[in-house]
Amino acid sequence: MKRTRILLADDHKIVLDGLRSLLEPTFDLVGMVEDGRALVSAVEQLRPDVIVVDISMPLLNGIEAVRQIKKLDSQVKVVFLTMHPDVTYAIRAFEAGASGFVLKHSASSELLTAIQEAIKGRTYVTPMIAGELVQAYQGGTYRQVEEAQQLTPRQREILQLLVEGRSAKEIASLLNISPRTVEFHKYNLMAKLNLKSVPALIQYAIKHGFTTLEG
Repeated sequence: MKRTRILLADDHKIVLDGLRSLLEPTFDLVGMVEDGRALVSAVEQLRPDVIVVDISMPLLNGIEAVRQIKKLDSQVKVVFLTMHPDVTYAIRAFEAGASGFVLKHSASSELLTAIQEAIKGRTYVTPMIAGELVQAYQGGTYRQVEEAQQLTPRQREILQLLVEGRSAKEIASLLNISPRTVEFHKYNLMAKLNLKSVPALIQYAIKHGFTTLEG
């Protein structure tokens, strides 16, 4: 029987090594990457069945990476594995196309279940936030997060890189655009969100789950 092909993405090598030990006895581990851009490239090359991905990663966070990946391969299953129990991240993860959302401290007991459920076409949410997630949808938090998604994919990419402290020149090099275009996007972001400064833009990014950096 063919084993399910798994691709891992996390920016901590010790986490990747632990996940490999947990998953290799059951699945075919086809690769491990440490940033979101590398993840998108690896999916194109390796065509996994399931991706296990962290939210907080450099260059391109896990949620934005999955948005791009789903355009390349709508059939690939995605299980998010994160240390962040904030329901905002869970909402954004499922909106991006996730099949599962698991917290890292319960990974050993829940991750295998979440992957198996994803393979079967089902959804798995860690019990720790399942009730809160339902309440968020019922109480309107879902709509608030949805409103924040009105930013374009390019604006969300640039927003993360700005929060990481990268200069316009560095962002331009990463995205193959000009520094002037980066500045144009930055000021468009501030105007669109009615924000007056870059620090305010960073606070917005943290509040709405575009980054897991601390405030």
